[in-house]
Amino acid sequence: MKPRLHSPDERQAALLEQLRLLIRGETTEGRVLRTLRREVLGLTQKTYAERVGVSRRTLSDIERDAGNASMASLDRVFRPLGLRVGLLPRQPELLAALVEDASS
Repeated sequence: MKPRLHSPDERQAALLEQLRLLIRGETTEGRVLRTLRREVLGLTQKTYAERVGVSRRTLSDIERDAGNASMASLDRVFRPLGLRVGLLPRQPELLAALVEDASS
């Protein structure tokens, strides 16, 4: 898989779109990771896992939303994408209020 040569603006737009889908509950953290790894970075699981310091199996489990990855592993795989693992409310209403407050 060859790296995609997206401009910084295109990479940022792809990241924001994936996060919007996640916030709306239309995707999962694992799918966000897989999409950004493949479509923005153009990297295989093996290459990305080696670069971030996790096993390919751990990366695969995270991308499939399977298993029980540690916070350290989650941080390792999301950090190169400019993301950090954090806490968000589960209730859509609270999440919407949080997002609305943040944009004010």
